[in-house]
Amino acid sequence: MKKTVLLSCLVLTTILSACQSNAPIRQDQSPVENLQISKQHQAALNKQIVVDFYEGVFLKHQVQSYADRYIGSQYIQHNPHVPDGKAPFVNYFTQYFKDNPEAKNEIKRAAAEGDLVYLHVHSTQNKQDRGEAIVDIFRVENGKIVEHWDVQQSIPESSANSNTMF
Repeated sequence: MKKTVLLSCLVLTTILSACQSNAPIRQDQSPVENLQISKQHQAALNKQIVVDFYEGVFLKHQVQSYADRYIGSQYIQHNPHVPDGKAPFVNYFTQYFKDNPEAKNEIKRAAAEGDLVYLHVHSTQNKQDRGEAIVDIFRVENGKIVEHWDVQQSIPESSANSNTMF
């Protein structure tokens, strides 16, 4: 009896999850396999949200409109130079792009797992700048970006190996 109830709950959870993510429920797979597909689908949607947001803000410099579209009402910022919240994010980067109108951040790689999206980025302030290698990490909740971390490393003039930062 307990196994039947547990299995029924698992099947129902899988169905509800798949319905929310628009992932098809496949009859040839187990509920656990369908749940995994649903999680992969959600991670792909999260990645799409973050990439669109990032390109809108850091390539197009349309800070306000993309922040309004993608940043959640509660936004936690782990970069020590930017305060928490959507309005402080908008204020900081609006001023940054006024001061650095040629600045751009080019996404080299993007990956997602669950509610986290990872971007590997080449950031430059102008055409002469060697730039920074950045890994940005975003947490997405209910289709909105709610948390951000980043790690930055300056690109040196020379390297001990022939590999690039990207």
